[in-house]
Amino acid sequence: MKIQKLIALFVFSILASCTTATPYQPATKTGSYDGFSQTNIEKDRVRITFGGNSLTDRETVENYLLFRAAEIALEKNFDHFILVKRDVEEKKRIRTTTSSNSSIYDPYFGYSFFSPNFGWSQRYPYSSFGGFSSARLYGRARFGHRGFGYGSAFRYDPFFDDIEIREIIKYKAT
Repeated sequence: MKIQKLIALFVFSILASCTTATPYQPATKTGSYDGFSQTNIEKDRVRITFGGNSLTDRETVENYLLFRAAEIALEKNFDHFILVKRDVEEKKRIRTTTSSNSSIYDPYFGYSFFSPNFGWSQRYPYSSFGGFSSARLYGRARFGHRGFGYGSAFRYDPFFDDIEIREIIKYKAT
């Protein structure tokens, strides 16, 4: 019983550590989005980069960059620092996910509208409408939304679909 609790606690702590903003720490490799990295250009010049994950906002990334610049100035016994060039790179991507209750399966009737079964487990073959393909299709038919219309590529059903569209943004300040 104690082992199961320890395993559950360990798994929970690993999952919880993955879902936090990037802490102020050195990066694991140069150019990554998990902390700061620095390169000495001259005796009194340093290139500093801080990259954050998708949970780290732009302001935090810029503040960590300035904080690292101040730390380096103190380490090298300088009174102040000047930013010669400042740039923030934004990396965006769109992520869409659907649930198992998508429009190809109706949870209330247990019936797939785009690959109906006739008999017990026999799939009915369809041929494509529209003339673009002469191949016979098995499984998902191209009959449009819920079997009505012709060739609807975006089969969205407001009653059965759970579609989540999320924009993921990462920032890197240099």
